[in-house]
Amino acid sequence: HVQVVESGGGLVQLGDSLRLSCAASGLPFSASAMGWFRQAPGMEREFVAAINWSSSSTKYADSVKGRSTISRDNAKDTVYLHMSSLKPEDTAVYYCTMDMNWRAEPRTEKWHYDYWGRGTQVTVST
Repeated sequence: HVQVVESGGGLVQLGDSLRLSCAASGLPFSASAMGWFRQAPGMEREFVAAINWSSSSTKYADSVKGRSTISRDNAKDTVYLHMSSLKPEDTAVYYCTMDMNWRAEPRTEKWHYDYWGRGTQVTVST
């Protein structure tokens, strides 16, 4: 039974930091690239960050580059997204996703990914 479950969202203040977590089960996590996407109301789901299976390669959207870090712990089947200097435009539902292709490089396009969590809401208030 495949599960991808996000946690760590919530209501934060402008300029705060936040760490999202994503736990995967029933999947070969340690050989899979992982990604974070987000979707604001009325908007398309957009790429945020991705990491390859070994943590040797990462990609970030321009909108979060320099203030976000994606990381993973293969022993815990968990991927993290740490975000700092949060802005109101970071408000969205954040989704974790897994690319089942063996040891794939991190991708920015949604269609590369196979399994998605249900998302965790992040709201940044002023």
